[in-house]
Amino acid sequence: MDRIRPTGKEAGLSDWAAGFFVIAVVAAVFGFGGIAVHATEIANVLFFIFLIVFIVTLALGLIRRA
Repeated sequence: MDRIRPTGKEAGLSDWAAGFFVIAVVAAVFGFGGIAVHATEIANVLFFIFLIVFIVTLALGLIRRA
């Protein structure tokens, strides 16, 4: 079975989380507290979704090899 390989052009959840983190830091530096809080919350949620997907994928990969 041929696996689908990413081309490097797709943005993953970790990229989105990092992007919102950068937005939050820049907004905090310029004093936009409300925007910084919301961007931080979005980055936090996306990070934990990425972490859960990673753990599930890792577990399924280990189960498949056994």
